[in-house]
Amino acid sequence: MQITPDNKLKKLIVVGDRLLIKPLKPEEKTATGLFLPPGVEEKEKVRQGYVIKAGPGYPIPLIADEDDVWKGRDEQVKYIPLQAKEGDLAIFLQNASTEVLYQKEKYFIVPQSAILMLEREEEL
Repeated sequence: MQITPDNKLKKLIVVGDRLLIKPLKPEEKTATGLFLPPGVEEKEKVRQGYVIKAGPGYPIPLIADEDDVWKGRDEQVKYIPLQAKEGDLAIFLQNASTEVLYQKEKYFIVPQSAILMLEREEEL
């Protein structure tokens, strides 16, 4: 399969309660017009970016009944879904995230518990 800009992230599978986030480009100037030196965003505790992919959620343990030992374990794992969805703008704690480089682009892998706030475009 040829990797193109349209399908380069389709091969990625995010596991568990984690999110793949594309960070927004940090501001180069303050509101008053002062230029910020490179590396200032690394000292920030809170970052923001768009959710590109989301994991399935928190796995629910299977209930093991002693009467059902003969049934087998063909049941699928069930998950509690995450609040964050693809396309959401997420504000998250940078200390809890892991920075990764994939196809020469910077992403963050962030657990759901590190998300502070979400902004969604859909109407309430």
